[in-house]
Parts: sequence; C-alpha cells; structure tokens
Amino acid sequence: MERVKLDNKRILFNLLPAHVAQHFLMSNPRNMDLYYQSYSQVGVMFASIPNFDDFYIELDGNNMGVECLRLLNEIIADFDELMDKDFYKDLEKIKTIGSTYMAAVGLAPTTGTKAKKGISSHLSTLADFAIEMFDVLDEINYQSYNDFVLRVGINVGPVVAGVIGARRPQYDIWGNTVNVASRMDSTGVQGRIQVTEEVHRLLRRGTYRFVCRGKVSVKGKGEMLTYFLEGRTDGNGSQARERKVCGYGQAGLQGRLGTGPPPVSSMAGLPVRAGMGALQGSGLPPCPHGQHLPPGAAGKEA
Repeated sequence: MERVKLDNKRILFNLLPAHVAQHFLMSNPRNMDLYYQSYSQVGVMFASIPNFDDFYIELDGNNMGVECLRLLNEIIADFDELMDKDFYKDLEKIKTIGSTYMAAVGLAPTTGTKAKKGISSHLSTLADFAIEMFDVLDEINYQSYNDFVLRVGINVGPVVAGVIGARRPQYDIWGNTVNVASRMDSTGVQGRIQVTEEVHRLLRRGTYRFVCRGKVSVKGKGEMLTYFLEGRTDGNGSQARERKVCGYGQAGLQGRLGTGPPPVSSMAGLPVRAGMGALQGSGLPPCPHGQHLPPGAAGKEA
C-alpha cells in the first residue's frame, strides 16, 4: 500500500509543478474547487519545430508514422532532460502542443527567507534555456541525419495559472502574455529567437546581444516592435554563446563536431527531409527612428 502511495505521488509530481502537487496532497480530495494563482511577471516561451509536419509521413516502412513520432518523442525527452539541470530548476514545462514546446519561468512561489529572484534573472534563465535547445536539436540532427530547425518566441507579463479537470488534471497558464508569446513564435523566423520589446528592455543591460527586427504584424495586437536574441557574451564583451541565424545543415554539423561521417543512427529507417536547413528570408522591416539597422547590419547590436 505504501508503495502504491509513493508511485501515485511520483506521478502527481510529474504531472504538476511541485508546489501545486503539494497543494493537492494537502487538500481534501473531495474538494474540487478550482486551483488558480495570479502572477504579475512571468516569462513565457514557445519553441516549435516548423518543418516537423513536412517530416511526418505515414508509410509501411516507418510503421505508418510511428517511427516519426518516436523521433519527436526523443527530441521532446531531450528538452525535458535539459530542463532537469539544476541551473534551470526555476523553469516549468507547461506542455507540448504537437511539435511545439511551451515553458515558463516565475511561477514558483517564494516562502520563508528564500530570496526572491527578479524577473530579469528569471528571463535570463529562460533565454539561456532557449539558446541551449538549439544545441540539443543540433545533436539530434547529427545523430539522425535530419535537418530540423527551431523557431522560438518569448514574452513576459502577467498570467493566471491553474489546474483544469478532475481526471488527468492539466496545469496551464492563460492571459494576453501567453497569446503574445505564441505569436512571437508563429511570426518568427526559423533558426532565431524572437522576443518582445519588454523582454529586450529587461535583458539588454545584461550580457545578451539583440538585433532589432522592426515592427511585425501580430494578430489581435497590430504592429509590435520585436527583436531577435542573437546570443550572449561573457563579462569581457567577447562572444560566449552565439545563436546561429540559419538552420543546421549536416555539413555544418560535421565541421563543428568533428570530421568524418556521423555514426549510424538507430533511426536509420526514418525518412530524411533534406534542404530544410537554409534560413527563410527574414524580410526585416526597418526599426523605429533612432533604431534603424542599415542594410547588411544583421549582426549589429540593438
């Protein structure tokens, strides 16, 4: 009986954030009142693999698409494993929507003498996680002979978090902040991290490099000024971790990871979609007065 309780507790902590799972363990199981919590400043990220739909195909040779889903599961599981790092302990995975990974930071409550982190610090953690996701996908591409690309959008602002449902309860977050974060992904550019003006304002004084994209038409919001997060530098101003502004062709990966062909993948039977590594035309519109990037200045800091 004790073993069953421990297994149930483990499952609950995998389904819900720790502080939410603890709430339900301490409450009356018959009390089905809505659990919710409002937050004033939360960083929200959507990271999608826009060319996965082109990769997915149902054939007899791949078990009618199951092997494609097996590779997607491997990608998502590697993102989950990345989040297990102690450095990313403040992040919460919210859910996956198809091939889109949703995460947030700033949702964990602070109690006792625990120092409360500022939103800039939280956003820094989320930005680093987004940058490292590209490295994870690089490695998967190298191992599986594929050319998946990542497209990321980040926003910050107030949200409402809660748990919906009595069976298979789902922890989720809602609000305009979430909607805009999703739009930062969907209106973004493959291989880049698009952020809102507020995210740029909070992180620009740190060690991050940005390029002003200009105004982008966002559904329900009109024209919004956005930026591309290019990477970060060390304390001396030299490059530390730079975002690539293109996809990850196999030749480029071999040059970075070493010469010679990559090892034979356990996914050798999967269909490979070549030619998806090239970055789609960015078509960057001009920035507002005083922030305009001249032609060819894509690498200039904002």
